[in-house]
Amino acid sequence: MSGLLGSAPLVTLTGGPGVGKSVLARAVLDEHTARRGGTVVRVACWDGLTEGGLLDALLRAAGLPDAAHRDTARALAHRTAHPCVSKPARGRAAGPADDRRPDSATTAPPTGGAALAALGTYCRQQRATVLLDDCDPVLDECALLVRRLLRAAPGLRIVATARHALGLAEERVVRIAPLPVTLGEGIAGPAVELLATRTGPAAPELLVTVCQALEGSPLAIALAAHQLERMSLPQLAAQVGADGALFYSGPAATVRHTSLYAAHAAGYALCSPTDRRVWARLSVLPGDFDPWLAGCVCTSSDVPAGAVEGALERLRRASVVECVRDAGGVHEDTGAALPPRYRLPRAARDFGRTQLREAGEEAAALRRFRQACAALAAEAQIAWQGPNQQVAMRLVEDEQHNLDAALTRPPQDAEDALSALEIAVSLWFHWAACGFRHEGRAHLDRLLLLSREDTALRARALWLAGYLAAQEQALTTAEELLRQAWTAAVMHADSDGLARIAHVHGVLALYRSDPATAVRCLEEATRHRSRDPWFGPGPAHSGALLAIALAPLDAERARGAARSAWEERHSDGDFWLYSTILYADALTERAHGEPAAALRACRKALVAKKLVGDPLFIAGARNMLAGLRRAVRDGRPVPGCDGDSPWWQRRGPGVRPQSFFSRLRAGP
Repeated sequence: MSGLLGSAPLVTLTGGPGVGKSVLARAVLDEHTARRGGTVVRVACWDGLTEGGLLDALLRAAGLPDAAHRDTARALAHRTAHPCVSKPARGRAAGPADDRRPDSATTAPPTGGAALAALGTYCRQQRATVLLDDCDPVLDECALLVRRLLRAAPGLRIVATARHALGLAEERVVRIAPLPVTLGEGIAGPAVELLATRTGPAAPELLVTVCQALEGSPLAIALAAHQLERMSLPQLAAQVGADGALFYSGPAATVRHTSLYAAHAAGYALCSPTDRRVWARLSVLPGDFDPWLAGCVCTSSDVPAGAVEGALERLRRASVVECVRDAGGVHEDTGAALPPRYRLPRAARDFGRTQLREAGEEAAALRRFRQACAALAAEAQIAWQGPNQQVAMRLVEDEQHNLDAALTRPPQDAEDALSALEIAVSLWFHWAACGFRHEGRAHLDRLLLLSREDTALRARALWLAGYLAAQEQALTTAEELLRQAWTAAVMHADSDGLARIAHVHGVLALYRSDPATAVRCLEEATRHRSRDPWFGPGPAHSGALLAIALAPLDAERARGAARSAWEERHSDGDFWLYSTILYADALTERAHGEPAAALRACRKALVAKKLVGDPLFIAGARNMLAGLRRAVRDGRPVPGCDGDSPWWQRRGPGVRPQSFFSRLRAGP
């Protein structure tokens, strides 16, 4: 901002409420005038300014007479007044100024050139910079007045602060973001330093926790620090993490800065009814989102689908919604154009949620949100069986916050619980193939208790819970869940479900080092022809596991099973299947004395499996790879062919056997 003051006629600081726009503008201008001389003519546009008062206020701030120019100011305001700025009450007694107002739209209003020239002359003589602070209530009037001032006094310098840019060609916009909480590993950022000045010596991790919950907002930090008069810092950290700081209050120069609620309410009052409804309904979205998800949540009888994107853009310009990804990017996996993504900051989200509750719309919005997430999960499931599994993985990654919320928020009724269960079932590949087994089991265990009606969806959920338990080697739990799934599959005449159950029994037999039973179960699964190709591993993956089971028994049958599995594939982009087949090839070659061929196949399997991220097979491939490298290098017999040590465990001298069954969610 300081650099722009010398070159740009108009500099506008924009940002959300409480981010420090006014404080920063005044501090920079004070420093600027201290170094270069001059003065500042400041008008606080939000503090008691009424229709027609902007030019008068500027003249008064400059110490110039304003009575002679009141007509001009009111005519200017009449043309540009914001709908939220109060107008004269009907039926009031007309004053002299009202008598002189033009009677028709065809009568040209006074130009006000004398007043503008006088103000320009004053600013030039005094080397004054005009500061229009908090322009939002009279934004259009500010924009028109600034344009006319710059025409009347070309050398004039104007600084504006607002949540919304003025939209002029001469304008240089400086977006003020919240303060960074950290500047790197172990380095406190400005937000932590600001809080520390108010708390005194304190545990750094508590300061970071509070500032992260407040998202670095200077106003929120100041209000939270004020609460330390009645609670300790650990209590404050726990409270802001759970409930936010929307209703914290404290002393401030203006009423709207006495709390975050008041700050957001002031901006909310300036929004149109449609924008208010969209703001409130967006509050059910916990993370960032695209226009499609926003439309699913916000569209109703009073908000048409076509109005949502326009409302999003207006809320973005008003610094209510943040844009975290601009439109125009390209998907690196498919080359498709990427839509923009938005985010509602914590305080704006909490404020919107209070408005949603007061309107009695929270339950309906939450239901629409969960239904939209069910559609997202179904789309990801279909993409997983398509030509590029990375698309499905990226979709789940992008929508992780929303999917997690849809899975964990308490359902409102049985129908809502089924929607949550549908999400968990559709994400089977995320849990079973990508390695998030423990997380998937936790969701399924909870949701199965809430969805006890015997439905086809519940039958699938029982099978998936058993499959994940088997993969985590919880064998007894897996068998009980598979027993229930078998009963449900028979009741619903679900032949696909019976084949999937046979597949999991094959997995259990492999973990028990019983290849003969594994072969029988997996052969049964491979003979089935799926009616639903989207859900579950399917016959092709059963064939790949059959090749693994046959590897130590019969090399030719194992190679034949692997070839058949690849021929059954849905697409060439099925890396989960491809990596499993390569792993089976490596096992076959290793078991039958071809370590060099096994080494090549194992390397390819590891590369392909890393694209999916399954820790179970990655661990097995790494173990095998280490042994094969030693065997090829030293010319020794290939280790591990006797089957004494489980292939899914890390082993070696001094290493305690440790299973790799589940992948942990990475932190933020």
